[in-house]
Amino acid sequence: MKILVVDDEQDVKTLFLQRFRKEIRKGELHFMFAFSGEEALDTLRKMEQEAVLILSDINMPGMSGLQLLETIKKDFLKPPPVVMMVTAYGDEDNYNTAKNLGADDFLTKPVDFKVLKEKLIQKL
Repeated sequence: MKILVVDDEQDVKTLFLQRFRKEIRKGELHFMFAFSGEEALDTLRKMEQEAVLILSDINMPGMSGLQLLETIKKDFLKPPPVVMMVTAYGDEDNYNTAKNLGADDFLTKPVDFKVLKEKLIQKL
């Protein structure tokens, strides 16, 4: 499974590669990283509509994760990517907005990697 992680925090890459090293080594998961909404869209366009799961932060400078979500759900239809929103703010407004824009799931920071792994295994 290809997973695109979108977060303006650079250390997220190291954290994900460390927490999923076994799954990466087995070839079960392949991670790509984008550090802005704009970079994420560029990456998705280059993938020629490959199936992908996207984990996106909501609060980022420039294009927010919610704006990214809206664009993804509008422009990338076949196959439709699964989008899980990740935020430090578990407030109801962000949750409802993300769900209304088509988010498939919602996680809060700090990410509970045990829960995330269970969710990813369900999607495999």
